[in-house]
Amino acid sequence: MGLTIHYSLKCSSDDTAVRNCVETLHQLARDLPFKEVGHLVDLRGEECDFGQRDPKDPLRWLLIQARESVQYNPRRPQLGSYSVTPRRVIAFTAWPGDGCEQSNIGLCEYPDWIIDGRHGKQITNLTSWSWSSFCKTQYASNPRYGGVKNFLSCHLAVIALLDRAKKLGCLDKVNDEGGFWEQRDVEKLVREVGDWNEMIAAFCGRLKDALGDGVKMPVADFANFERLELAGQKRQPGIKQLIRLVQLATRKT
Repeated sequence: MGLTIHYSLKCSSDDTAVRNCVETLHQLARDLPFKEVGHLVDLRGEECDFGQRDPKDPLRWLLIQARESVQYNPRRPQLGSYSVTPRRVIAFTAWPGDGCEQSNIGLCEYPDWIIDGRHGKQITNLTSWSWSSFCKTQYASNPRYGGVKNFLSCHLAVIALLDRAKKLGCLDKVNDEGGFWEQRDVEKLVREVGDWNEMIAAFCGRLKDALGDGVKMPVADFANFERLELAGQKRQPGIKQLIRLVQLATRKT
């Protein structure tokens, strides 16, 4: 829960062009103000299966995101979906900065079909190299990490990388919950993350009142949490009703 940039990449070129594209993005990430940029990896076969990795393996989260979700029947979404593990992954991890999630960038090649435990053989129809991921940037705005200045550095670094992917022709979609991707308005982005902090602080405070101190949310670590909580409660009259729904759901379980 928090302000996030969602993005997907797609490329129908041959293997060499795909690798060149990811290598170019990897080099750009090194030139941008990311705090850390991991090595470019080129994995094949079982190497691509996160389930074969130790829970502490630094590539595990990247490989979890590398899986593709495919609906059993697009005309009947109620049937649900299944996950497809890639057969090849060319990707890297770029960490924008303190308080921010890592951003994973790359392209994957998927099998034409898999054997699904529920419905047997499934044709994936995944014919292009692709990638879907997200990076939560909101908690980079924590005052202990540098506040808004740190948040902007993190958020805008990810956007700059996606801008380059667009120029290379491999960007598919972007959903920036801060609105910056579409509007390029820094002042509005600052207001947006402030609104998100207040909203989530209010929600966190009410949730802790209802369910106890066992509730853990990153915004609770902000030095100005109480001020954010109070401001959020004044602006979010629906918070009480939302907490009531959480209480009812908790009792049922």
